[in-house]
Amino acid sequence: MKLRITWPAAIIFSIVAFMVFILSFVYKVTFLPEYDHHLVSEEYYKDELNYQKEIDMQTKGLDLKENVSIKKTKEGLLIIFPKEFEPNDITGEIYFKRLSNDKIDFKLPIELNSKEFLIKKEDLLEGRWDVIIEWTANKNTYLFKEKLMY
Repeated sequence: MKLRITWPAAIIFSIVAFMVFILSFVYKVTFLPEYDHHLVSEEYYKDELNYQKEIDMQTKGLDLKENVSIKKTKEGLLIIFPKEFEPNDITGEIYFKRLSNDKIDFKLPIELNSKEFLIKKEDLLEGRWDVIIEWTANKNTYLFKEKLMY
């Protein structure tokens, strides 16, 4: 006995198979946690309103003789602040953001004894990080942003 499929049945079977294929992807993206989709920022619109302030703070940092710099060392990540300021006068916070996983984002307060701030390599996972340093010295607030691969 031969199994014979007519062309209308083959077309209907193909359409149904394609719909199952597409719906399986919709299910995965919607309900499975490994395909979690989220915004970069939970407060996107609030952040957008403060964007001009960020630009002004970044411009202040660029106008300095020497801006903040970041170097990768054997011990970890070394952040070097400008020499024109006393270390005790510098305060602020350093934010580490990971676009691929916001659960490992963290921030550190800036407490300096010298011009250098070291973040140990045990505190950072390998991969791409967005580093945002918001710091204040002599009643001026500065902002430094850099994307880096660690």
